[in-house]
Amino acid sequence: MKFLRSLSVQVLIALVVGLGVGAVAAVYGGPGAAKVIAGVEALGGLWLNALRMTVVPLIFAVLVTGIAQVSDAAATGRLAMRAVAWFLVLLLLSAVFAVLFVNGLLTVWPVSEASSAALRAGAQAPPVGTPIAPDFVTWVKSLAPANPIKAAAEDAVLPVVVFAVFTGFALTRLPDGRGRALLEVFNGLGEAMIVIVRWVLQAAPIGVFALGLGVGLRAGVGAAGVLGHYVVTASLSGLAVAIIAYGLAIAVGRVPVGRWARATSPVLVAAFATQSSLACLPAMIERSRDDLGAPPRVANLVLPLAVAVFRMTSPAVNLSVCIFVAKVYGLHPSTLQYVGGVLVALAVSIGSVGLPGQVSFIVSVAPICLALGLPIDLLPILLAVEVVPDIFRTLGNVTGDMAVTTIVARKAPPEAPLAAAPSQA
Repeated sequence: MKFLRSLSVQVLIALVVGLGVGAVAAVYGGPGAAKVIAGVEALGGLWLNALRMTVVPLIFAVLVTGIAQVSDAAATGRLAMRAVAWFLVLLLLSAVFAVLFVNGLLTVWPVSEASSAALRAGAQAPPVGTPIAPDFVTWVKSLAPANPIKAAAEDAVLPVVVFAVFTGFALTRLPDGRGRALLEVFNGLGEAMIVIVRWVLQAAPIGVFALGLGVGLRAGVGAAGVLGHYVVTASLSGLAVAIIAYGLAIAVGRVPVGRWARATSPVLVAAFATQSSLACLPAMIERSRDDLGAPPRVANLVLPLAVAVFRMTSPAVNLSVCIFVAKVYGLHPSTLQYVGGVLVALAVSIGSVGLPGQVSFIVSVAPICLALGLPIDLLPILLAVEVVPDIFRTLGNVTGDMAVTTIVARKAPPEAPLAAAPSQA
């Protein structure tokens, strides 16, 4: 059937089969089965390392080009600058909300300690001990890397992100377009890394199956409950951001509830079906102009710009993934680490826009985990069930795009009428 050709579906099936075979082997296989699974699991570790090797160069490349793109967009005029300002404000709101919401949710509805322990035991290379959180002086000093290459080699993501942001802005300020050549180099590097990640993801069913065997062997069926808990947590984060965007359009954009609901309903249906903001762009432009009364020049500028550089749910859902990982491992990032995680989440949400779904998940979430001092070994397992939260990501993104368009349109100057044709004497 056609849906079986989807990589996301294949990865999900591979995870389910791997967990099942591993759990059965734990009960009936004996020591021989454990040795065989350990050998197969090594393939999963190889696949995970192949993904990890692309994270730092890819995040640096896409951040440099993404920051330059945002800078160029903001320089095109007041309308674009106002839209970009709203993008940044809403991304920050999304990130801060996620830290508070997900920590509160997982306090009220905690992850099962027994299931977490089993899942930790089943993951590749669980961390030894609790990492030491940096103090304020050390954290501030670390923001500017004395040696960016050393910071990248040590997975110190926040300094790498800071260096990439400064590099992106600096390249746009070079005279005579000299920065454009370097931007093309970084763009080419990013595209090359994406090609590698796509190659690696083609083997995702095999890699996730191999990792799932180990998780099933040591965690048993208890892993399924933890994964279900994760799906609900990440999905609620995306849904909550969509509700916030909905409220902003009504409260700040001054759109009546019924009118907003009628305008967004067909777009949300398309978002649910396609899980792609880009695929929803024509419908968003049409509904914003026809139903919400946005001037064509506002809708035609803000919505394509939003699809290019803005994903409102990205910080919230990505941070929710990382916070869930922290709870599974029993780790408690410090306030400074959360500040660093929010900054990284904001940066990668801009840089990773437009990347394929599976690529975006690894590129967006892994740097935030590293900034929070968390392992990333669970991410391939969570990637396998990302198909459900991804629906709510898209719903929140298109709602945010249309909300910003409505808000910007409300204060946009009226369009000048077309000049009358001169009369012929």
